[in-house]
Amino acid sequence: MSTSAVEPGTRLAERFRLEDRVSESDGATLWKAIDEILARPVAVLTFAPDFPRVQEVVTAARSASRLTDPRLTQVFDAAQDDDHAYVVSEWVTGETLSDLLAAGPLEPDRAAGLVAEAAEAIAHAHEAGLYHLCLRPSHLVWTTGNTVKVLGVAVEASLAGLTTDHPGHEDAEGLGRLLYAGLTGHWPGDEEEGGLQAAPMIDGHFCSPRQVTAGVPGYLDAVTIRAALPESRKGQPALISPAEVAAALADVARPMPIPISYPQPAPSVQISSGPSTDGIEVRRTMQAPLMAPPRPPKGRSSAVNKMLMAVVVLLVIAAVGVGAWTIGRSLGSPTGPDTGNQPTTSAEGRPSVAPEVVKPVDAQGFDPLGDKMEKTPMAGLAIDGKPSTFWKTENYNDAELGGLKDGVGLLLDMGKSMQISDVVASISQARGASVELRVGDSPDLGSLKAVAKEKDAAGKVTLTPDQEATGRYVLIWFTRLPADSGGFHGTIYDVVVHSPGSA
Repeated sequence: MSTSAVEPGTRLAERFRLEDRVSESDGATLWKAIDEILARPVAVLTFAPDFPRVQEVVTAARSASRLTDPRLTQVFDAAQDDDHAYVVSEWVTGETLSDLLAAGPLEPDRAAGLVAEAAEAIAHAHEAGLYHLCLRPSHLVWTTGNTVKVLGVAVEASLAGLTTDHPGHEDAEGLGRLLYAGLTGHWPGDEEEGGLQAAPMIDGHFCSPRQVTAGVPGYLDAVTIRAALPESRKGQPALISPAEVAAALADVARPMPIPISYPQPAPSVQISSGPSTDGIEVRRTMQAPLMAPPRPPKGRSSAVNKMLMAVVVLLVIAAVGVGAWTIGRSLGSPTGPDTGNQPTTSAEGRPSVAPEVVKPVDAQGFDPLGDKMEKTPMAGLAIDGKPSTFWKTENYNDAELGGLKDGVGLLLDMGKSMQISDVVASISQARGASVELRVGDSPDLGSLKAVAKEKDAAGKVTLTPDQEATGRYVLIWFTRLPADSGGFHGTIYDVVVHSPGSA
């Protein structure tokens, strides 16, 4: 198959079916495609026969496929032979930084949180010897799954043929520019970028964020200057790597899902403004104000207050009487049991012990098919104690995992057999997940007994066994996935396992 014959409907590697041509530039075409085996959308890059850097792009993509930070686009496949070349990666849906800035600058904390996440992710790429080199607002995405995603590490630079002797400095400056854009709604460059106007200048130098937008905190202004505005540093040390940018933003609040409320719409009132100068009647819609509760008449208010005061006094007198009666009864029964220093007991009469947190010794993604692993390199992120990191399943085409399997989940190895009091899992805010807790002494699915279930789960979920559950292995098992990030997948940000310990 020749690359010139690539059209909608083409299947690559007998697996990836091209559906929609998304964009095309300089001989590289981006497609939305379907992974027919995993029933999920993917992004596919194909190349014209005369594209000069196919080998470099495929090599960069293969290197990027080894990155495990969930905030970086995951590469699934990259191939090149005499007939065709392509790169298959994660299909990301959400709002780019350009989209977020369409209505103006972001709140400073939110802009800083987005860039802090991006800086940490790119710092991880640099640790693996991979760089971005062309960070733009279109490469920073706030996904529909309420996470940060950085697009194009290694691949974008190869597509554009970019190289540099100072990749750390280049990406630190790119992060500074993204922060500048988030704080001001302008791009610190000679031309517009992603729909953002070029930043204003004074005496041939870009204005600092505080000179452009009121209310920018001084420390964020300083971070931006140190990363991206060398002419304004005035003795401040430059930030010359993504790790240094991440450290400078380490204390900022991280972006969280934005709660969506659905208030009852106020009735609208149509007001005619009369005919306009061109003879067309102009009408505008105004929201009717919400009605405030009426105030009671002054005389009635006074009477109500007196009644409330009387009720409060009677309640206080009653409480004092009950307390005195209880103390008197206790003093009059010296032979009664003294429970003050006795341990509490369970319903069976055994002493109960407060549950303690037990940290798993290992975690892996669990898939009942194939090699029984699903995104295992990311599994440790669910038990690292950091709410900004997470493990997630593969992306599926429907809530029932494409009919391929009964479930998929995260398997925790506790190191030894123990009793499980409960497991608290912080999952995606997207509703619709069905989650089971399974416990056993063998990592085989048939040996893991379902001891708790939760339907339509979202956010923080506590899975408490309905009977005594003991085992070395704990499985958080998704049997139904929520709609998320343009498909369906389960996400676990954090897991805390409680055990009653020994009595």
